[in-house]
Amino acid sequence: MLDELQETVGRLAAEAGPAVVSIGRNGRGTGFVIGTDRVLTSAHNLRDRTVAVTFAGGRAEQGAVHGDDHDGDLVVLDVPTGDAPALTLADLGADAPPAVGTAVVALSRGGHRPRATVGFVSGADRAFRGPRGRVVHGAVEHTAPLARGSSGGPVLDADGRVVGVNTHRVGDGFYLARVSDPALRARVDELLAGRSVRRRLLGVAVAPPEVAERLRRAVGLDDERPGLLVRAVDEDGPAGAAGVSEGDLLVAVRDTPLTSVDDLAAALDAVDGDTVELTVVRGADERTVTVSFAAPDPASDED
Repeated sequence: MLDELQETVGRLAAEAGPAVVSIGRNGRGTGFVIGTDRVLTSAHNLRDRTVAVTFAGGRAEQGAVHGDDHDGDLVVLDVPTGDAPALTLADLGADAPPAVGTAVVALSRGGHRPRATVGFVSGADRAFRGPRGRVVHGAVEHTAPLARGSSGGPVLDADGRVVGVNTHRVGDGFYLARVSDPALRARVDELLAGRSVRRRLLGVAVAPPEVAERLRRAVGLDDERPGLLVRAVDEDGPAGAAGVSEGDLLVAVRDTPLTSVDDLAAALDAVDGDTVELTVVRGADERTVTVSFAAPDPASDED
């Protein structure tokens, strides 16, 4: 068994290792070649729109953002990949993540040091927060040890398929990786095409329901309906243009109750179209406003 494991890890490191790169001058992260002149990595590895990318042979190039999804913690870089091979995300179905107990090999180049570690999938259906605080679903937990600077690297199964992209440590000896499911592959295809992902935003700062309830009771409003208290409004943003004001309580997007800030983000992500109805409580009065996310038509502006 040990001989077979040694052979498998050595083979995967030799075949896929040349595609793995370090991100940042000091190797603060890892990425891998996903196509000609394209490198996939975690968005949190970036500090700017450009970044140093160092390849297996020590060649360093300056990469630039080609497409990014910061909320999903993914970015594709435009960088000369030379003769470095490209890895392909495995074609896993939506309901077929690596099962608990699956052996995996994680490759990384944190600090410019190549590493190959082995572990097992220890949990499925995990979630984490992206760089901007949004919840990202569709991750597995595994036990392949990762040193600092490993996020963005590939996770391989015993057949050498890229079944996930490492994100970060979640505890002593446990790590998360986004699974190569249809949602991840579709998102990476968008980034490869140069289309950056921008989530809908209302243009408000909100307090969670427990804070909203306490503050409303402090001013004599005993309505126990959960909601998000608006603490600040961008007057030029979608909510401000719809008439939402500081002190309003956001209680629903369409028919979806807002019991947490994550509910608001998920409801906005699910909006199909340029408008959405928002249920707002002002004082003791409830009303519905229509929020538009469509960009204003410059031709309609008057001097």
